[in-house]
Amino acid sequence: MNRSLLTDPDIHPTPEVLKNALGESYTAFEELSTILSDKFNLSMDWIYYKYNGCYDWFCKPMFKKRGVFWLSVWERYFIIRFYFLESQLEGIAKLETNENSFVLEKEFGPAFKNGKTVPLVFKVYSSEQFTDLLKIIEYKIKL
Repeated sequence: MNRSLLTDPDIHPTPEVLKNALGESYTAFEELSTILSDKFNLSMDWIYYKYNGCYDWFCKPMFKKRGVFWLSVWERYFIIRFYFLESQLEGIAKLETNENSFVLEKEFGPAFKNGKTVPLVFKVYSSEQFTDLLKIIEYKIKL
């Protein structure tokens, strides 16, 4: 079964742990961390958190006091999960993202709702996927 790799509360997500888990995708993680800090002034806060019955380490980049997305580490890639209100989906559609330029799971619709929010999930393998990801990050910060 596919699941997050950072499940042990005693093993913190250090650069060495992240390199071992992400492999070649670690470079993309480093690049994204730099962009989030330099361009968007986001802090990268790691939290050991319960999500859907599993305990995992998640990175929650913060803009001021507001979380922008959740990042989890999987074998050879990382997942970025945004949550949007239904009323915000129209704004996302106007961003002109190209679903074919990266591995993307847009889980919009009633079957995928998490309470009042709808998740948008990116599987990130490389920095080549950042064009559309950064558009979504910028949109989320402006909300």
